[in-house]
Amino acid sequence: QVQLVESGGGLVQPGGSLRLSCAASGSIFSINRMGWFRQAPGKQRELVAHITNGFNTNYADSVKGRFTISRDNAKNTVYLRMNNLKPEDTAVYYCNAEILRPLGGSWDRNDYWGQGTQVTVSS
Repeated sequence: QVQLVESGGGLVQPGGSLRLSCAASGSIFSINRMGWFRQAPGKQRELVAHITNGFNTNYADSVKGRFTISRDNAKNTVYLRMNNLKPEDTAVYYCNAEILRPLGGSWDRNDYWGQGTQVTVSS
C-alpha cells in the first residue's frame, strides 16, 4: 500500500509564512509528479503547484512569486513554502503524487492523495 502524510498546516496572520510537507511511504518504485492542491469552502479543488522528478515546476497564477515547491527524492517528500500569505489562501491543502509501484508481478501507476491539512490565514 501507499500512503501520503501531510504536515505543517495551521493558523497564520496575513503576510506570514508556512511550510507544508508531504511524505510518501509504502511499496514505491518511483514517483513522477508530486504536487499540492487546495480546496476552499464552497469552491472546487484547484492546483497550487506541481514538480516533476526532473524538478520542473508549475504554479497557479495566484501563488506565483509567493509559493515555492520543492522535493527530496531520497525521502519521497514534497514541500510547499508559502510566503506573504493572504486570507484568500485559506483552504484545505492536499498533497498528490503519481506513483509507480510493483503489484503482483506487474506494475501499477496511479495518483495518490493525502488526507489534507488546513491552512487558515486570518488576523
